[in-house]
Amino acid sequence: MASFNQQYATCFLLSLCILSQCLTKGAVGFACNWGTRSTHPLTPQIVVRLMKDNGFNKVKLFEADPGALKALGRSGIQVMVGIPNDMLDSLASNVNAAIAWVTQNVSTYISKNGVDIRYVAVGNEAFLKTYNGRFVNATFPAIQNIQAALIKAGLGRQVKVTTPLNADVYQSDSGLPSGGNFRPDIQDQMINIIKFLRQNGGPLTFNIYPFLSMDADPNFPKEFAFFDGSASPVVDGSITYTNVFDANFDTLVSALEKNGFSSMPIIVGEVGWPTDGSANANIKNAQRFNQGLFDRIVKKQGTPKRTTAPDIYVFGLIDEDAKSIEPGPFERHWGVFNFDGSIKYPLNLGGGKSLVAAKGVKYLPKQWCVMSNQANPTDPSFADSISKACTYADCTSLSPGASCGNLDPRGNASYAFNMYYQTMDQRKDACNFNGLSAITTINPSPPQGSCKFEIMIDLGKHENKSTTSFAESMKGTCSMVMLVLSFMFTMLVSIISA
Repeated sequence: MASFNQQYATCFLLSLCILSQCLTKGAVGFACNWGTRSTHPLTPQIVVRLMKDNGFNKVKLFEADPGALKALGRSGIQVMVGIPNDMLDSLASNVNAAIAWVTQNVSTYISKNGVDIRYVAVGNEAFLKTYNGRFVNATFPAIQNIQAALIKAGLGRQVKVTTPLNADVYQSDSGLPSGGNFRPDIQDQMINIIKFLRQNGGPLTFNIYPFLSMDADPNFPKEFAFFDGSASPVVDGSITYTNVFDANFDTLVSALEKNGFSSMPIIVGEVGWPTDGSANANIKNAQRFNQGLFDRIVKKQGTPKRTTAPDIYVFGLIDEDAKSIEPGPFERHWGVFNFDGSIKYPLNLGGGKSLVAAKGVKYLPKQWCVMSNQANPTDPSFADSISKACTYADCTSLSPGASCGNLDPRGNASYAFNMYYQTMDQRKDACNFNGLSAITTINPSPPQGSCKFEIMIDLGKHENKSTTSFAESMKGTCSMVMLVLSFMFTMLVSIISA
């Protein structure tokens, strides 16, 4: 009988261990932004698998992309779905437009596809100073109408409204976090929005960019941009700040406190560091910043004025080669992963876990379009050929201080020609630059440095496996373990009682 009891006890403990794996898997995770401005995007199924493999259980979409939303269905990933700024006017002026948007982009995906939509993000940094007030008057009415539409759809409790704002909506006259307050020109709008969000259980969402602070100001103390920096601390009364993220976040907290919203929940909607496009945007800086950021997330570390850690959405998941570069060439290089889901640099994700590259990605043949050996940079069509290539392809890596910024004229031409050739799916006529170009099967990437001549994704050959199979199989396994565990526990109790 003792041996029999021991066997049952062993099986019971084994089942308990398996169950603990089921219960803890995905309990702690990361959040990210998934942008889709790419000429050769990964399939949504591959992206969702990439997120799951790397522990991302929350994602923010900048628009209601049908492919992305369908792939996120029953994935276990919580979704914040965005509404672009160019829709704010119509949504603000017509509640029926808001009802139609919610029906098409929220209700349908929740009910038919099982998408776990938690937030609707109305607009994106709509109060930026550079917009010159273009969206100021439309943002709050659009928020109100989307909220009304969610309530009408029976989703008022399940899905909350927010609006991602840039950190330039608040300021500090003293230069210290404790002096934080909202910009006078939008003070009334901010108060109205915050009151409304609080009444309806919605959080504030703010984007914080230490990189932009440093890149825009040559006198900015570089070390203060990083979490492990050695810059002189900023002393604000009894609080000492060692990095700009904490100081920026607490400036917002001070602004909220001054206006009677001391307990208003805050989400960090975007924060990250680009890897190319300018001298400060490089692999070394990005790895340093993002490792510090992920360490904070793992430790659930807050700021001096808000010790409870906020949700932080890393910007971004993948590079986007078709994104606007109006803010700067670095805009296309914010991804933790390259455009193809490959790893840019290692990151420790905690618990002994590291980044995992995308699976199932297929590429075009290993061939490149480069400047012909017989061609000469003095050719009259040389400059126009490069200009043509860079008009239709991403040449931001050729920017001053960027990864390919030190190439000679022949190298510049080869890089531009190849980016155009790859962007055009290696069409035969895409490597035709007035007799200046030729196709090669020898990789022209410089042997030293980080400059890389890309081979583009083959859009027709992706593996397109279901992203829900693993989740469903785990769900089934956990359910079976629960049944077995319940049975064995009952048996064990009866044996012990006997």
